[in-house]
Amino acid sequence: MGEHFRTILIVNPRAAGGSTGKRVARIAEQVRAHIGDFEMVFTERAGHATELARRAVLDGYEMVVGVGGDGTFNEVVNGFFEGRDAINPEAVFGLIPQGTGGDLRKTLGIENDLAAAARRLAGKDTRRVDVGHLDFIDHGGCASERMFVNITSFGVGGAVVDEVNRSRKLFGGKVTFMVGSAKALLRYRDQRVRLRFDDGPEECLQITNVAVCNGQYFGGGMWVAPKARMDDGLFDVTIWAGYSLKDFVLKQRMIYNGTHLDDARTRTLRARTVHAESDEVVLLDVDGEQPGRLPVTIEVLPSALRVKV
Repeated sequence: MGEHFRTILIVNPRAAGGSTGKRVARIAEQVRAHIGDFEMVFTERAGHATELARRAVLDGYEMVVGVGGDGTFNEVVNGFFEGRDAINPEAVFGLIPQGTGGDLRKTLGIENDLAAAARRLAGKDTRRVDVGHLDFIDHGGCASERMFVNITSFGVGGAVVDEVNRSRKLFGGKVTFMVGSAKALLRYRDQRVRLRFDDGPEECLQITNVAVCNGQYFGGGMWVAPKARMDDGLFDVTIWAGYSLKDFVLKQRMIYNGTHLDDARTRTLRARTVHAESDEVVLLDVDGEQPGRLPVTIEVLPSALRVKV
């Protein structure tokens, strides 16, 4: 049995097509069996998990657990911070996966199993991971900032997430993302983006997608950055250019098993900061959510978050 933390669960009852809300009693039973007493609150709207997590950290909760999918986890992690600064650097983020995609849990090695995830909350192991910070333009045209723990991408990734989040997620993460990708790619054309990595020169590229990766997976299991580490102080950046719907269909296996890195139209690099802007409307995908568009500046914050693993 590990260290006992004062714990609160932040549950998104709409995760996994609403099935999470129907499993609340079972979730509570499993968590209580492993860690004893805890508090539980429920999200009611977009952004609510961030408000609840921030209030919990300020109120002295030592472990704040997100119950939902990657979007829920992103909101909870944002509640640990004010701007770039951790409210309590010793506070622990825990996760019980329930959502559609499951990308963050794959990199962290957390099972998609309620009992196993609850058992991990009682374990002694925590891990410090990097967090990404981005400055961008929101849907209202205003400057905004946000944290991410897994992957931020832009290009077709933002268009796909926009499509997926407007769809009913009835058939699981992989199928939902595949259908959303197909719909978005039928309309998408490569966009011209000006990019700068760290202090390097500005590059003007036609891109299908740029993924700035702290974690390894996005899009419901696409292994976009097989070599990414969440504790090395660097982003792994994957750039796709010239990809069509036909390419994504024919190269589906490569994209899901990570061998797409060998394709001539895939470029990879590592950076601590990424800046991108465009004269076109280029949408963002931030941990499976679509909060806005370019221009964006993305910065890694090393070892900024303590995670229960």
